[in-house]
Amino acid sequence: MDDEPDIVEFITYNLKSKGYLIAAARDGVEAIRKAKEFRPNLILLDVMMPNKDGIETIKELRNLPEFDDTAIIFLTALNDMKYEIEGLKIGADDYITKPIKPELLVTRIGSALRRFRKDETQDQKQTFGDLEINKTKFTVTYQGNDITLAKKEFELLSLLASKPGRVFLRNEILQRVWGTDVIVGDRTIDVHIRKIRQKVGIDLITTVKGVGYKFEMP
Repeated sequence: MDDEPDIVEFITYNLKSKGYLIAAARDGVEAIRKAKEFRPNLILLDVMMPNKDGIETIKELRNLPEFDDTAIIFLTALNDMKYEIEGLKIGADDYITKPIKPELLVTRIGSALRRFRKDETQDQKQTFGDLEINKTKFTVTYQGNDITLAKKEFELLSLLASKPGRVFLRNEILQRVWGTDVIVGDRTIDVHIRKIRQKVGIDLITTVKGVGYKFEMP
């Protein structure tokens, strides 16, 4: 995704010559729309783009659960450490500065995709003492016992457990678990968390009053 046609053409040519299937976008708004349609394994994202810049774009993409495992590489002329640090903090997997060297670009893309494919072939298990969450098999066990959770309960628990100790805001949870197309009540998260606590048998989700929720094993 880049607003410079010659850069887009240059990248497209080099990646297609290596057998990659490509979809291009000229700005952040188009990038998000095409990403939802194309569902790529990897996104190259310029920082400086019209309508919605790269920082805004990656924040929106990382709030959508379908892009949790998508590699995102920033490609930019901004050779400034603060932008690189900010990009990596908000979810970029790599940061490449222009001018672009084709060999380096293809190598970095190949490296990111290898990590992606390695993660896909492994069971994505999260283990916390006697609690195990398996995102590949959609199962939860505690002290050797299988715990049956509804789909949204599992997605909510998995999201919070993906970053133990981090406070997830209510709006972020609603967007990532229920999506932007579904209208749910303010108490929806509370009801699902209460059910998770009851089914697992321990209080593993802490409510941060007026802010959100975080995963913590007792």
